Amino acid sequence: MSKKEKNKKEKRYRRHKRIRAKINGTSDIPRLCVFRSNNHIYAQLIDDQKGVVISAASDKEIKKDKGSKKGKTELAFETGKLIAQKAKKRKIERIVFDRAGYKYHGRVKALAEGARKGGLRF
Repeated sequence: MSKKEKNKKEKRYRRHKRIRAKINGTSDIPRLCVFRSNNHIYAQLIDDQKGVVISAASDKEIKKDKGSKKGKTELAFETGKLIAQKAKKRKIERIVFDRAGYKYHGRVKALAEGARKGGLRF
């Protein structure tokens, strides 16, 4: 790992710590945490009071189910809709969005818009 990569990850980690100091998920209003890798995007609904993951979704599930050739941003949007669908099954309508130090742009924004389209309120 080069010095630039390490510095980039460290900056994101610091931003994430600042964000996490301000937001907190409960069982009624869980935290929707996003992790974005180069190839995939993951979303988790987390209850911080109990320290448990309520539900999770990733673009891998969509690729496996539909087998379609969509772009990363379109898959992120579908992942947002999928996590909203899973939240609805657990009777969750409101969430707190945790972008995990990433810019609210591109795939992270697409996931958030997909979750909103699925019926979640931020």
